[in-house]
Amino acid sequence: MVNATISLVDRGHIRTDMNFLIENHTMGSAVDRNPDTEMIEGPVYNLVIDHPEATILWDTGSHPDAGDGYWPAELYAAFEHYDADEHALPDALEEVGYSLDDIDAVVQTHLHLDHAGSLHRFAGTDVPVYVHEDEMKYAYYSANTDAGSSAYVPADFDHDLNWQIVHGDTETHFEDVELLHLPGHTPGVMGTRVDLDGYGTVVFTGDQAYTRANYFDEHPMGGELLWSKRHWKESLRRVQELERRTDADVYCGHDPDDIEELRAGLP
Repeated sequence: MVNATISLVDRGHIRTDMNFLIENHTMGSAVDRNPDTEMIEGPVYNLVIDHPEATILWDTGSHPDAGDGYWPAELYAAFEHYDADEHALPDALEEVGYSLDDIDAVVQTHLHLDHAGSLHRFAGTDVPVYVHEDEMKYAYYSANTDAGSSAYVPADFDHDLNWQIVHGDTETHFEDVELLHLPGHTPGVMGTRVDLDGYGTVVFTGDQAYTRANYFDEHPMGGELLWSKRHWKESLRRVQELERRTDADVYCGHDPDDIEELRAGLP
């Protein structure tokens, strides 16, 4: 167990169709051929893991100009981060007592536009940015071909960054902080396990589970939010087994209830 603290960094909210978060959430039927779509809001957040070996930023969130043409129009229409400009990374860090200069390392769970949009803040520095090998490959493949996923914005990650590539299923670069390869949402999603002194084990799933319904009710995400359902199910089982073995608290990638629990900080 490591004597560390974890602080929530509030980055605003995304408004989207519930069908993206829960597969087949709203479906027509013989008696209701045109059901109303349910639009919901989900939080975007980062974390600061204040660790004896480094002050670690977990994800970098959306670019503040997401709604001003930085995001492709069709993506912004589907995933409206309407208050991104009100929660720019430097300001959001300041709200919890940190600055960009305090950050010693970045853990990038994956490179989608709502998670990697502030990597430019670390361009030209020696701050290590940890990303999984499979994610790096898929992001550049998607950004430079007509295949892959449309949720990658090349300007988010095509910078002079001190990339530190994570390989395999697990890696540990800081005491009692384990990076977990959890493919499904994308090929290279990483979750994070932290064993906290005075608290216990906590697991942040990243977007392996967008909401609690994905994790606890085992409802897969819908639409293009799953790169591979088979890999997603395997990753889900892996986190569930970790939870059973360690009695971990599990926090999902965009769940509002999880965010409220995290606001007070850990431990």
